[in-house]
Amino acid sequence: MAGLSSFYTAVSGMKGQLFSMNVIGNNIANVGTSGFKSGRASFQESLVSTLRDSTGPRGVMGGINGIQVGLGMEVSSVASNNTQGTLQTTGILTDLAIEGNGYFVTRQGQNQYYTRSGNFTFDANGFLTDRSSGSIVQGWLADNRGVIPSGTPTTDIRLPFGETVPGQATEEVQFAANLNADATESLAALSAPGLTGIDYVNGTVDNGAGGTHSITVTGTNATSSTASGTVAALTGSETLGSLGVLNAGDFAISVDGGASVPVLGLALTSTVTDLINAVNNLNIGVTAALDGGGAVSLTRDYAGDGTLHYVTTSAAVVDGSNDNITAAVFGQADTVSLVANSGIASSIAAIDTFTPYNKPSLGGVALTITLDPVTGLANGFSDVGTGGVTVTASGGLAAGTAEITTEDTNHATSLLVFDSLGREHTLNVQFTRSANTNEWYWNASFDGGEAITAGGSGLVEFNEDGSLRSWNANDSSLTLDLEPGTGAESMSLNLFTGTVGGYDGLTQFSSVATATAISQDGYGMGNLNSISIGADGKIQGVFSNGVLRDMGQVVLAKFANGDGLMRAGGNLLMESANSGQAVIGAAGTNVDARIASGALEMSNVDLAEEFVNMIVAQRGFQANARVITTGDEMTTELINLKR
Repeated sequence: MAGLSSFYTAVSGMKGQLFSMNVIGNNIANVGTSGFKSGRASFQESLVSTLRDSTGPRGVMGGINGIQVGLGMEVSSVASNNTQGTLQTTGILTDLAIEGNGYFVTRQGQNQYYTRSGNFTFDANGFLTDRSSGSIVQGWLADNRGVIPSGTPTTDIRLPFGETVPGQATEEVQFAANLNADATESLAALSAPGLTGIDYVNGTVDNGAGGTHSITVTGTNATSSTASGTVAALTGSETLGSLGVLNAGDFAISVDGGASVPVLGLALTSTVTDLINAVNNLNIGVTAALDGGGAVSLTRDYAGDGTLHYVTTSAAVVDGSNDNITAAVFGQADTVSLVANSGIASSIAAIDTFTPYNKPSLGGVALTITLDPVTGLANGFSDVGTGGVTVTASGGLAAGTAEITTEDTNHATSLLVFDSLGREHTLNVQFTRSANTNEWYWNASFDGGEAITAGGSGLVEFNEDGSLRSWNANDSSLTLDLEPGTGAESMSLNLFTGTVGGYDGLTQFSSVATATAISQDGYGMGNLNSISIGADGKIQGVFSNGVLRDMGQVVLAKFANGDGLMRAGGNLLMESANSGQAVIGAAGTNVDARIASGALEMSNVDLAEEFVNMIVAQRGFQANARVITTGDEMTTELINLKR
């Protein structure tokens, strides 16, 4: 009975919808399963009954389509939805999630499996394992230098917790930051004046250099112009009238060829002492006094060349009566003035020979002589140490040798370095300003019993733009060599101070001194304290000595057809004939993905979509069931035709 085929068609439909419900139920059941990928059931038409074949057009007759009736459906496939699931932070270091393509690789016995679920932990033997299945995560292990060899086969990830890393001797020390181009702490002090007359030194030298300034003074200082009258044996009590003065009001004095200044307030009863006081009270740079022979002398207070610094009195009168002061007191003839022009200019010169501490002497430098603005005497220098220091001889400079000491301007830094046994040694480097522009001496030292055998001191030079010009050792050694004195191997330290002409190391600008030894590549023995896992899957060990070392790397696998993988339970997948072989590589290189530590990928099941699919399956099942009941009713009617 042909109509009965609808029963079997409806049954196949009901079976298909039940199968779809199985897939939907599995999706919903795994909504909280990490790394789970939802499935989707697909169907295809099953058998087809052909009632009439198609015929083509013939002559005046048109073509006729064939008549076919489907006889049900069957499951064609269950496709996996491999879209990225949401990452959920767990805070557990060994929880790993994949962002992108790929699968973690694990091993159970001789079988290799793949999974998107990174719910891992370390077991008692240090193996990184899947928490649920116990399968061991696969990857690459680093050698004892922290290097992961390329091209090696994958193996079990195992970390030797409790491992120690041996000490490594320091080979390079790096310096950086600034030495102040204007720095000076070089206070000057007078250590030996000699016969130079220097009695006052104060200030800080601008060049900042410390050492001894040996200053040789030569020549004679300036003298003042002076002249005495010819009238001698005076005591000062004589009146001007008693000396024959008839006119006491016409006496005047000129200084350095300037305008004559009258000496006022004198009378015939005034004494010689009154005359002397009246001249001195003028305050024009002239001093009057009785000399050793009792004659009145006039002296130009400002010392120097008599043609420039001199004194001239008003001339004696023409009548020859010797009745004015120039004639009667100073004994000058008619029309003659008393002229004091015997001064001599200073020939003082000074050479500064500077000897830095523990360094050879530098060439002599001629100093600039300063003059006393009141006396005209050479009384000091203005440029010891390129300036900044006041050097004064109150009574004027004299020939001789003086010593002035200045203090070093230093900047120091220190850093711990390590020998081959992992012992610490404190490296101290002191920078000392040189007297030469843009130069600093440097000197290395250690706090213990270490012995520097080469390259322990030298000179660092800078360009005019503040960049590094050169770093040299006094003995031309390229390294700082030392004997640690602890039974360890001899050490050779490369002191990296920057690229010549660059700013990646030491610099010299007019700014605060910050130069420091910033790093070194040695370390002592350390124990493994913790680990971290990077986005590329590298497992890095953090040791108690601060060393970070790669210890292994979690690998990922990718397939030509990821949908072709077969489920093995426990969130595990395995290769199939249609998945292609696994291509193993590192995240971010061979595999387009990154690994997130401390997170898990959640299931990508969409509950809203699953409920819609459930309704569709339910209604499909009900409709197929209705086909059976309706077919049953039709068959009943057919049977009842005989009644």
